[in-house]
Amino acid sequence: MKARFIVVCLVLIAVSSAITWHFYPALPESVPVHWNAAGEVDGVGPRAMLWLLGPGLMALVGLLGLVLPWLSPRRYGMTAFESTYLYSTGVVVALLAYIHVLVLIAATGGQVAMDRAVAAGMCIVLILLGNPLGKVRKNFYLGIRTPWTLSSDRVWYATHRLAARLMVASGVMGLIGVLVGAPAWLLLLLMFWWAPVAVLHSLACYRRLEKAGTLESN
Repeated sequence: MKARFIVVCLVLIAVSSAITWHFYPALPESVPVHWNAAGEVDGVGPRAMLWLLGPGLMALVGLLGLVLPWLSPRRYGMTAFESTYLYSTGVVVALLAYIHVLVLIAATGGQVAMDRAVAAGMCIVLILLGNPLGKVRKNFYLGIRTPWTLSSDRVWYATHRLAARLMVASGVMGLIGVLVGAPAWLLLLLMFWWAPVAVLHSLACYRRLEKAGTLESN
């Protein structure tokens, strides 16, 4: 899986670099690099920044994906779910590649509804990341890391099984919101409502087990 992850990341970075190189001479000296929630440009920068925000950021995320498991304390090792972890990191790299292409289109004068396009990409990522979330074991980098999930394996598993379903549902609801033209505030709500629900569930689950006297000690 690690070799496949490296190949996928390298291919995505190479393709993004090739596209950037192809369009670079046609780019103006200053290009849009940030948009607000309404899809309006609210930040510009030199065109050289596109190398850092595109292929550069993708390379950094890919490198972190390889380094973080090595840095993880033995007690919180990631070997048991390495394939899920690398898959999740690869999805993030793919999202960055997608956003980079959108930025290049906008920088070359193309019409992009950035708020809708980015929201749609993030919703798809929620679905892709939520689907295998239940396989994630206790660690410091990936998952719902609250004081209660990190204190109990039972709370961790229960929270992540629920969060997996909530993330997929949130992604689907967000895509529907994009398709029907929901306002930006509603799209944000549809995409992220699952997070506070999962956090509160972890607290409630911990308290319930604690009250019942079935909370295992770490």
